[in-house]
Amino acid sequence: MQRFSLSVFLATACLFLRAGADTETMVTCGAHVHRLECESGVIAVDAALYGRADSTTCADGKAPAEVANTACAHSDALSTLRKRCNGKQWCEMNGNVFTEDPCSDTFKYMKTSYSCVPAIHRVVCEHSFANLHCSDGKVIHVLGADFGRRDHTTCAFRRDAALLAKIDCTNPIDALAEKCDGKSSCEMRASEMVVDQSCVDTSLYLEFSYACNDGRVET
Repeated sequence: MQRFSLSVFLATACLFLRAGADTETMVTCGAHVHRLECESGVIAVDAALYGRADSTTCADGKAPAEVANTACAHSDALSTLRKRCNGKQWCEMNGNVFTEDPCSDTFKYMKTSYSCVPAIHRVVCEHSFANLHCSDGKVIHVLGADFGRRDHTTCAFRRDAALLAKIDCTNPIDALAEKCDGKSSCEMRASEMVVDQSCVDTSLYLEFSYACNDGRVET
């Protein structure tokens, strides 16, 4: 998604923002759970910080030295948040999603600004088919797609409990956007996709969101 459809997603999100979508801001201290959620529509991350930009946020009970570095920012925070959260109705993480510590001597926080943009949101169980369709001359723009598992109940009917145990399996994929963007309709089977090692021995499902925009239809 980053490579192919992120620019399309951002352009789409900007159109919705100009139409009046509200921006939400979430701040989470330390290693606690950082949750983004949309009651309607899906997440479009506008800005993200993992580090410290001032000496007052999340500073209660901290020594002055722990909040002194106000130029601490993980360089990949925005791309990481967008990859994990764009196109979803809710998203959870903490600082452990970042492989590098931008400032080990500083107490960090995560701050994310995001909007809830209109979209078609779908979940397809493994080995079923994702069907995307736009009418009235509009074309598909995939906003986000993840082939993984984030809870114990989705696509769980008569599945072995061991296959539902791991719910921190996230595997953002490019394949749906690469196949479907710019078309009026598209079908793709939710299986045989490249899966990260964290998702082995897990029953997966494809969660995706897309918008129908004006544009040239691909044949």
